[in-house]
Amino acid sequence: MAPDRAGPAAGRDLSKPHHLPNLRPGREPPDKSWLQGQRRGTTPQMIGRYPDFDVLASSASWDEATTKVVLARLHLADQFRFFAAGELATLRAFCDVTVAQDGEPRVPVPEMIDAKLAAGRLDGYQYDGMPDDRDAWHLVLTGLDEVAEDRYGQPTFAACDADAREAIVGDLARAQLSGGSWEQLNVKRAWSVCMRMILAAFYSHPWAWNEIGFGGPAYPRGYMRLGPVSTLEPFESAGATSEDPARIDAGDGA
Repeated sequence: MAPDRAGPAAGRDLSKPHHLPNLRPGREPPDKSWLQGQRRGTTPQMIGRYPDFDVLASSASWDEATTKVVLARLHLADQFRFFAAGELATLRAFCDVTVAQDGEPRVPVPEMIDAKLAAGRLDGYQYDGMPDDRDAWHLVLTGLDEVAEDRYGQPTFAACDADAREAIVGDLARAQLSGGSWEQLNVKRAWSVCMRMILAAFYSHPWAWNEIGFGGPAYPRGYMRLGPVSTLEPFESAGATSEDPARIDAGDGA
């Protein structure tokens, strides 16, 4: 059954980066203690609300082409073709902050973004007044390093401590960065460009599917349960907990 979303969190704009400490009372990190340790399969940081679910257990039901595409995401070579060596630490730190990955195993978001940009697989549109998405990424990473130096005296964004990194990303999300490389960007649009690719990469990976209980590709298997949302397919798994993460992250309780 879907969690009850009524209460103080109802009506909140969940598109905003509420997980960032500078937007929470006392700048406290999200409390992940309510999440279960993963017992089957792999999830980011080995926590999730479906501890006995492994989407790869269903891979025998996928067709050959689907299986090849999905499994390739598990074996990405640590070879970057788009981003320069000097950008990688900042890229990794930025991706970690935005999807709250602070330990292993991590979904290889930087590698997936690099592969997409290197192959020129862009999204088919570009915001008016913005440079090419590939140029925007370079400018954003340079801009993060510039803010780290100006504010904190650190040579790169990655060299900042966790609080500083999250404060900088919070200002990026609110389009409150200016000067230097940011003058070449619409900062609000730059945030959208980056998050579009980061989230697409994260949620296309089987480890993220395990974390959210997603059953994976439906072709050619299809779906057979056409009743209430709470009716599970044979390949789906009930969550070990029913808390609403948006309410918990906002400090509103379960």
